[in-house]
Amino acid sequence: MKDGFIRVCAASPDIAVADVSYNVAGILRDIRRAQKYGCELIVFPELCITGYSCGELFVQEPLLAAAEEGLEEIRRASEGLGILIFVGLPIAAKDVLYNVAAAICDGKILGLVPKRNIPNYHEFYEKRYFHPGLVGCEEVWVNGQSVLLGGNLIFSSQRHPELRIGCEICEDLWVPSPPSTQLALSGANVIVNLSASNELVGKSDYRRSLVMNQSARLYTIYVYASCGSGESTQDTVYSGHRLICENGRILAESNRFELLNSEASADTWNIEPNKPYEADGLLIADADVGAALARRRATSSFTEGQSEFVQKQYITIEFDTGEPLQTGEGLLRWVDPHPFVPQDERTREERCDEILNIQTAGLVKRLRHAGQKTAVVGISGGLDSTLALIVATMAFDKLGLDKQGVLGITMPGFGTTDRTYDNACELVKSLGATLMEIPIADAVRQHFADIGHDESKRDVVYENAQARERTQILMDVANEKNGLVVGTGDLSELALGWATYNGDHMSMYGVNAGVPKTLVRHLVRYYATSVCEKGSKLAEVLLDVLDTPVSPELLPPEDGQIAQKTENLVGPYELHDFFLYYMVRFGFHPAKIFRLTKQAFAGAYDGETILQWMRTFYRRFFAQQFKRSCLPDGPKVGTVALSPRGDWRMHSDAQAKVWLAEIEKLVYSK
Repeated sequence: MKDGFIRVCAASPDIAVADVSYNVAGILRDIRRAQKYGCELIVFPELCITGYSCGELFVQEPLLAAAEEGLEEIRRASEGLGILIFVGLPIAAKDVLYNVAAAICDGKILGLVPKRNIPNYHEFYEKRYFHPGLVGCEEVWVNGQSVLLGGNLIFSSQRHPELRIGCEICEDLWVPSPPSTQLALSGANVIVNLSASNELVGKSDYRRSLVMNQSARLYTIYVYASCGSGESTQDTVYSGHRLICENGRILAESNRFELLNSEASADTWNIEPNKPYEADGLLIADADVGAALARRRATSSFTEGQSEFVQKQYITIEFDTGEPLQTGEGLLRWVDPHPFVPQDERTREERCDEILNIQTAGLVKRLRHAGQKTAVVGISGGLDSTLALIVATMAFDKLGLDKQGVLGITMPGFGTTDRTYDNACELVKSLGATLMEIPIADAVRQHFADIGHDESKRDVVYENAQARERTQILMDVANEKNGLVVGTGDLSELALGWATYNGDHMSMYGVNAGVPKTLVRHLVRYYATSVCEKGSKLAEVLLDVLDTPVSPELLPPEDGQIAQKTENLVGPYELHDFFLYYMVRFGFHPAKIFRLTKQAFAGAYDGETILQWMRTFYRRFFAQQFKRSCLPDGPKVGTVALSPRGDWRMHSDAQAKVWLAEIEKLVYSK
């Protein structure tokens, strides 16, 4: 493991029913391939040493003896490989037959985990052969070695104690109370499932949802391997379905009904980083144990549930895989450069619609509570104010109020360009709101005279005076019209403190407070392309707003163009949103976030550039907390939020020294 990542493999080798030597050869071939690919954990299907579809042959002593001999061959071959192996077989112990998963590492059988829930319905008749395993454990002898057999075994890494692995078998996942629930509540953060799940129409969707949901509920990594090629098709067909999930998200999923190449080898490293690997029965991905632990630590209801099961005396068995083979720095997982924005278009549109509804519902409640029928929005012609105006008009539609009650106020100043001014005016008109224009230049100059500031000095006073003048206008108009000022600032600006204190920082309800900048853009685009009439003036203006550089427009234009571009000053918002997501949601080390950023933005930003803006992010995030400490109300829309009353309760004088020191080490060692 490095940075909390473990490389795991779900394998479905080609097998032959009751041909143990053939099956063991395939299992060993896959183990060697997975080991060369740097895997630390490999999971095989249920009863794969013999085959699942052996029927009455399971009670034949020659098959049981051959299975134990096959297990011994795998045990011997595992020595020195540095990989934890879960393999399925039948084991006879104390007058009964168990369907077990054997955990093997470095020449040792660590333990045997029996299947607890034995299906005996429809096409399944396992109770004819197998006895259900118990939660407790007993000592059994396998090939002359004393081994613990029981459902209360958790396998813990000596080298990385935070890695704790639990095991269940096929039907165990399908019952109302899966063993993995108790295993997770007793510390397991990786669950493996050795399965033999046959295919029926629609069953793969249900199977997938089971694995995803269990992974989500338990904040765990779930590695699922089902049998496929070679199992009997006399009455049922098996597809070799394999899944690797993490906290409810699919990291990797195999194709089903794969025709395997029994000669496949790992002699040549041919795996591409930034995506999982699948070929010839192997499904490999880098799963993040650290993310699972972070979610558990942050969810008090999960940790409170642990105490109920701690007294069940789950037994910890230690193993040591050593250091995995070095196979390059790239992670075998997709690292999304825009974690707040779904990649799939349909999902993205559904998410945008839902977020707009959340924002609208929040504003509707606030307007009704305050008894106000006027909303005041400062319109700059930029993305954030455009989104706030859209939400305000949607709220008025929902309330059945005349949208003329939405006052869109444009306040041109020293930095306003014709493009943003024209767009601001057209937006208000096209959305059916009321346009007001109140220039601020004269008022700001008077203010400069009052405080003795030289207008030619383009400093923070020059910029912030304009922002505060605009906020004063909005507040006073709201008072005059008995209205409510709708804030426009977004989550990314709050993270960086990129707002003028008591200027655009302030409002009576901030509808964008939970929306990061990278998502604001998609919300506006969704409204332009999916809500607006195609080819309308409103759609045209919204698309032009999307093409306009992000800017506070507080410095005079240069040749009529925007002179002050935010991302040139504070850094790319896509990087800052990436840092924000992994820092706030998971609490990761800067070093781990740096590694993820390099992979997510490979080809877009080099390491030096990433570190430059990472330093800026942490410095500003800590230094600007005082602005978030007095943040106006606003709706939370996603898993990351910075409300001082909700998700982010941090003192304004907290120091960034620890985080910045780690970044400096990265700079030194890059």
